[in-house]
Amino acid sequence: MEMNKDAYNAYVKEVTPVNPVWKNIVRAFVTGGIICTVGQVMMNWLTAYGMDEKTAGAWNLLALILGSIVLTGFNVYPKIVKWGGAGALVPITGFANSVVSPAIEYRADE
Repeated sequence: MEMNKDAYNAYVKEVTPVNPVWKNIVRAFVTGGIICTVGQVMMNWLTAYGMDEKTAGAWNLLALILGSIVLTGFNVYPKIVKWGGAGALVPITGFANSVVSPAIEYRADE
């Protein structure tokens, strides 16, 4: 059974999911913006209490990574990633999530 070109194109159009591009862009922007805003607020708070910028930056990164790990452990960060897409995967928190998720999944399989 051989399809002609028009039938094939119609089939591909039928089975290909339609992604709401602008909705995904806005969600990624909002999610990444919130994560970066939280990081900046923590940075400002740490420097306001007397830490130099280098030390405050290190503690800020540790806090963001720890927060991501905890949220991943409680299955909250995957929901944020599902809603925010690349906005939640690009920052350092996304890296921590990608490292912790397989470990949690492996532990759950035992």
